[in-house]
Amino acid sequence: MNTKHSVRAVLFDLDGTLRHNRPASPQMMLNYAVQLGALDSPARRMKNLRWVHYYWAQSPELLGDLEIFKTLSSEFWTFYTRRSLEEFGCTADQAEAIAPEIHRFMSEDYKPEQWIPEDIPATLRQLQDSGFALAVVSNRTNSYAEELASLGLDQYFSFALAAGEINAWKPEPEIFWYALDRLGVQPGEAMYVGDNFYADVVGAQNAGLQPVLVDPDGLFPDANCSVIRQISELPALLS
Repeated sequence: MNTKHSVRAVLFDLDGTLRHNRPASPQMMLNYAVQLGALDSPARRMKNLRWVHYYWAQSPELLGDLEIFKTLSSEFWTFYTRRSLEEFGCTADQAEAIAPEIHRFMSEDYKPEQWIPEDIPATLRQLQDSGFALAVVSNRTNSYAEELASLGLDQYFSFALAAGEINAWKPEPEIFWYALDRLGVQPGEAMYVGDNFYADVVGAQNAGLQPVLVDPDGLFPDANCSVIRQISELPALLS
Protein backbone atom coordinates (compact mmCIF):
# COMPACT_ATOMS: atom_id res chain seq x y z
CA MET A 1 0.00 0.00 0.00
CA ASN A 2 1.28 3.47 -0.78
CA THR A 3 2.15 5.72 2.10
CA LYS A 4 0.08 8.65 3.23
CA HIS A 5 2.64 11.05 1.73
CA SER A 6 1.72 9.92 -1.80
CA VAL A 7 -1.98 10.77 -1.43
CA ARG A 8 -3.18 13.50 -3.80
CA ALA A 9 -6.94 12.94 -3.67
CA VAL A 10 -9.44 12.12 -0.95
CA LEU A 11 -12.82 10.66 -1.91
CA PHE A 12 -15.73 10.50 0.52
CA ASP A 13 -18.88 8.49 0.95
CA LEU A 14 -21.93 10.68 1.60
CA ASP A 15 -24.61 9.04 3.75
CA GLY A 16 -23.41 8.05 7.19
CA THR A 17 -20.02 9.67 6.57
CA LEU A 18 -20.64 13.33 5.73
CA ARG A 19 -24.44 13.51 5.94
CA HIS A 20 -26.33 11.84 8.77
CA ASN A 21 -29.95 11.27 9.71
CA ARG A 22 -30.67 12.22 13.31
CA PRO A 23 -31.90 9.99 14.84
CA ALA A 24 -30.42 7.22 12.70
CA SER A 25 -32.97 4.93 11.06
CA PRO A 26 -31.46 1.54 12.11
CA GLN A 27 -31.46 2.59 15.75
CA MET A 28 -35.01 3.93 15.52
CA MET A 29 -36.17 0.66 14.00
CA LEU A 30 -34.59 -1.33 16.83
CA ASN A 31 -35.93 1.03 19.49
CA TYR A 32 -39.46 0.56 18.17
CA ALA A 33 -38.98 -3.21 17.92
CA VAL A 34 -38.05 -3.25 21.61
CA GLN A 35 -41.24 -1.32 22.40
CA LEU A 36 -43.13 -4.08 20.59
CA GLY A 37 -41.51 -6.81 22.66
CA ALA A 38 -38.17 -7.62 21.04
CA LEU A 39 -35.32 -8.41 23.41
CA ASP A 40 -32.46 -5.91 23.53
CA SER A 41 -28.75 -5.99 24.30
CA PRO A 42 -25.58 -4.26 23.02
CA ALA A 43 -24.45 -7.50 21.38
CA ARG A 44 -27.77 -7.92 19.56
CA ARG A 45 -27.61 -4.31 18.35
CA MET A 46 -24.04 -4.68 17.11
CA LYS A 47 -24.95 -7.85 15.21
CA ASN A 48 -27.90 -6.11 13.60
CA LEU A 49 -26.05 -2.92 12.69
CA ARG A 50 -23.16 -4.85 11.14
CA TRP A 51 -25.73 -6.79 9.11
CA VAL A 52 -27.38 -3.56 7.93
CA HIS A 53 -24.03 -2.38 6.57
CA TYR A 54 -23.48 -5.76 4.92
CA TYR A 55 -26.95 -5.92 3.37
CA TRP A 56 -26.78 -2.48 1.72
CA ALA A 57 -23.30 -3.12 0.29
CA GLN A 58 -24.76 -4.83 -2.79
CA SER A 59 -25.04 -8.09 -0.86
CA PRO A 60 -26.43 -11.21 -2.56
CA GLU A 61 -29.45 -10.88 -0.25
CA LEU A 62 -30.17 -7.31 -1.42
CA LEU A 63 -29.74 -8.21 -5.07
CA GLY A 64 -31.97 -11.26 -4.63
CA ASP A 65 -34.66 -9.22 -2.89
CA LEU A 66 -34.60 -6.64 -5.69
CA GLU A 67 -35.03 -9.44 -8.21
CA ILE A 68 -38.18 -10.47 -6.35
CA PHE A 69 -39.69 -7.07 -5.57
CA LYS A 70 -38.22 -5.07 -8.52
CA THR A 71 -38.49 -1.74 -6.66
CA LEU A 72 -38.14 -0.40 -3.12
CA SER A 73 -41.85 -0.92 -2.60
CA SER A 74 -43.76 -1.21 0.65
CA GLU A 75 -43.57 -4.98 0.26
CA PHE A 76 -39.80 -4.78 -0.12
CA TRP A 77 -39.41 -2.68 3.02
CA THR A 78 -41.64 -4.99 5.07
CA PHE A 79 -39.59 -7.98 3.94
CA TYR A 80 -36.36 -6.10 4.69
CA THR A 81 -37.68 -5.29 8.16
CA ARG A 82 -38.33 -8.99 8.78
CA ARG A 83 -34.76 -9.78 7.73
CA SER A 84 -33.40 -7.05 10.00
CA LEU A 85 -35.44 -8.22 12.98
CA GLU A 86 -34.19 -11.77 12.61
CA GLU A 87 -30.62 -10.42 12.59
CA PHE A 88 -31.55 -8.61 15.81
CA GLY A 89 -32.36 -11.99 17.34
CA CYS A 90 -36.13 -12.13 16.89
CA THR A 91 -37.67 -15.46 15.98
CA ALA A 92 -39.06 -15.80 12.49
CA ASP A 93 -42.62 -15.72 13.87
CA GLN A 94 -41.99 -12.63 15.98
CA ALA A 95 -40.28 -10.84 13.09
CA GLU A 96 -43.17 -11.62 10.75
CA ALA A 97 -45.71 -10.43 13.32
CA ILE A 98 -44.18 -7.02 14.11
CA ALA A 99 -42.49 -6.15 10.80
CA PRO A 100 -45.60 -4.54 9.22
CA GLU A 101 -46.12 -2.22 12.21
CA ILE A 102 -42.44 -1.25 12.27
CA HIS A 103 -42.54 -0.51 8.53
CA ARG A 104 -45.64 1.63 9.06
CA PHE A 105 -43.92 3.51 11.87
CA MET A 106 -40.75 4.11 9.84
CA SER A 107 -42.66 5.29 6.76
CA GLU A 108 -45.23 7.48 8.54
CA ASP A 109 -43.82 8.59 11.89
CA TYR A 110 -40.05 8.58 11.52
CA LYS A 111 -39.07 12.14 10.58
CA PRO A 112 -35.29 12.53 10.94
CA GLU A 113 -33.36 15.74 10.44
CA GLN A 114 -30.33 15.94 8.17
CA TRP A 115 -27.23 16.60 10.21
CA ILE A 116 -23.68 17.58 9.28
CA PRO A 117 -21.29 17.19 12.24
CA GLU A 118 -19.63 20.47 13.11
CA ASP A 119 -16.10 19.27 12.38
CA ILE A 120 -16.79 18.33 8.78
CA PRO A 121 -16.83 21.71 6.96
CA ALA A 122 -13.67 22.87 8.75
CA THR A 123 -11.87 19.62 7.97
CA LEU A 124 -12.89 19.71 4.31
CA ARG A 125 -11.67 23.30 4.05
CA GLN A 126 -8.36 22.28 5.64
CA LEU A 127 -7.89 19.46 3.15
CA GLN A 128 -8.87 21.71 0.26
CA ASP A 129 -6.42 24.41 1.36
CA SER A 130 -3.70 21.77 1.68
CA GLY A 131 -4.06 20.97 -2.01
CA PHE A 132 -5.92 17.68 -1.94
CA ALA A 133 -8.45 17.00 -4.70
CA LEU A 134 -11.80 16.11 -3.09
CA ALA A 135 -14.85 14.30 -4.46
CA VAL A 136 -17.92 12.42 -3.20
CA VAL A 137 -18.71 8.89 -4.40
CA SER A 138 -22.01 7.43 -3.22
CA ASN A 139 -24.12 4.34 -3.91
CA ARG A 140 -27.14 6.52 -4.51
CA THR A 141 -29.19 5.88 -7.61
CA ASN A 142 -29.64 9.49 -8.75
CA SER A 143 -27.58 12.67 -8.75
CA TYR A 144 -27.50 14.46 -5.40
CA ALA A 145 -25.65 17.64 -6.44
CA GLU A 146 -28.54 19.88 -5.41
CA GLU A 147 -28.76 18.23 -2.00
CA LEU A 148 -25.03 18.64 -1.49
CA ALA A 149 -25.41 22.33 -2.30
CA SER A 150 -28.34 22.69 0.12
CA LEU A 151 -26.14 21.18 2.84
CA GLY A 152 -23.40 23.71 2.10
CA LEU A 153 -20.89 21.03 1.14
CA ASP A 154 -20.68 21.38 -2.64
CA GLN A 155 -18.03 24.10 -2.42
CA TYR A 156 -15.43 21.62 -1.19
CA PHE A 157 -15.71 19.01 -3.94
CA SER A 158 -14.72 18.78 -7.60
CA PHE A 159 -17.80 16.65 -8.24
CA ALA A 160 -20.30 14.27 -6.65
CA LEU A 161 -20.81 10.89 -8.31
CA ALA A 162 -23.84 8.63 -7.87
CA ALA A 163 -23.44 4.95 -8.65
CA GLY A 164 -26.69 4.93 -10.61
CA GLU A 165 -25.29 7.51 -13.03
CA ILE A 166 -22.72 5.00 -14.32
CA ASN A 167 -24.35 1.73 -13.21
CA ALA A 168 -21.38 0.74 -11.05
CA TRP A 169 -21.88 0.20 -7.34
CA LYS A 170 -19.53 -0.03 -4.39
CA PRO A 171 -17.79 -2.37 -3.62
CA GLU A 172 -17.21 -2.81 -7.38
CA PRO A 173 -13.88 -1.19 -8.26
CA GLU A 174 -15.19 0.49 -11.42
CA ILE A 175 -16.97 3.30 -9.56
CA PHE A 176 -13.75 4.25 -7.79
CA TRP A 177 -11.72 4.08 -11.01
CA TYR A 178 -14.27 6.26 -12.81
CA ALA A 179 -13.99 8.93 -10.13
CA LEU A 180 -10.20 8.79 -10.11
CA ASP A 181 -10.09 9.15 -13.89
CA ARG A 182 -12.13 12.34 -13.57
CA LEU A 183 -9.66 13.65 -10.99
CA GLY A 184 -6.63 12.57 -13.00
CA VAL A 185 -5.02 10.53 -10.22
CA GLN A 186 -3.98 6.91 -9.85
CA PRO A 187 -5.52 4.54 -7.26
CA GLY A 188 -2.32 4.54 -5.23
CA GLU A 189 -2.55 8.31 -4.95
CA ALA A 190 -6.04 8.31 -3.46
CA MET A 191 -7.77 7.71 -0.14
CA TYR A 192 -11.42 6.74 0.30
CA VAL A 193 -13.28 7.62 3.49
CA GLY A 194 -16.54 5.90 4.41
CA ASP A 195 -18.56 4.35 7.21
CA ASN A 196 -19.51 1.01 5.61
CA PHE A 197 -16.79 -1.61 5.90
CA TYR A 198 -18.30 -3.89 3.27
CA ALA A 199 -18.94 -1.21 0.63
CA ASP A 200 -16.31 1.41 1.39
CA VAL A 201 -13.29 -0.40 2.80
CA VAL A 202 -13.59 -3.55 0.71
CA GLY A 203 -14.43 -1.52 -2.38
CA ALA A 204 -11.51 0.86 -1.93
CA GLN A 205 -9.15 -2.05 -1.37
CA ASN A 206 -10.49 -3.82 -4.47
CA ALA A 207 -9.77 -0.68 -6.50
CA GLY A 208 -6.31 -0.04 -5.02
CA LEU A 209 -7.18 3.02 -2.91
CA GLN A 210 -6.19 3.53 0.72
CA PRO A 211 -9.37 3.07 2.82
CA VAL A 212 -10.26 4.92 6.00
CA LEU A 213 -13.23 3.67 8.02
CA VAL A 214 -15.31 6.14 10.01
CA ASP A 215 -16.55 3.98 12.89
CA PRO A 216 -17.69 6.07 15.88
CA ASP A 217 -19.54 3.18 17.50
CA GLY A 218 -16.83 0.55 17.14
CA LEU A 219 -18.93 -1.73 14.93
CA PHE A 220 -15.88 -3.07 13.13
CA PRO A 221 -13.11 -3.61 15.70
CA ASP A 222 -11.41 -6.07 13.35
CA ALA A 223 -11.18 -3.64 10.40
CA ASN A 224 -7.94 -4.10 8.47
CA CYS A 225 -7.46 -0.43 7.66
CA SER A 226 -7.09 2.98 9.27
CA VAL A 227 -10.06 3.73 11.54
CA ILE A 228 -11.25 7.11 12.83
CA ARG A 229 -14.17 8.09 15.00
CA GLN A 230 -14.80 11.47 13.37
CA ILE A 231 -13.74 13.31 10.21
CA SER A 232 -11.57 15.81 12.13
CA GLU A 233 -9.10 12.96 12.74
CA LEU A 234 -8.47 12.61 9.00
CA PRO A 235 -5.78 15.30 8.48
CA ALA A 236 -3.48 13.53 10.94
CA LEU A 237 -3.48 10.52 8.60
CA LEU A 238 -2.38 12.76 5.73
CA SER A 239 0.33 14.82 7.45
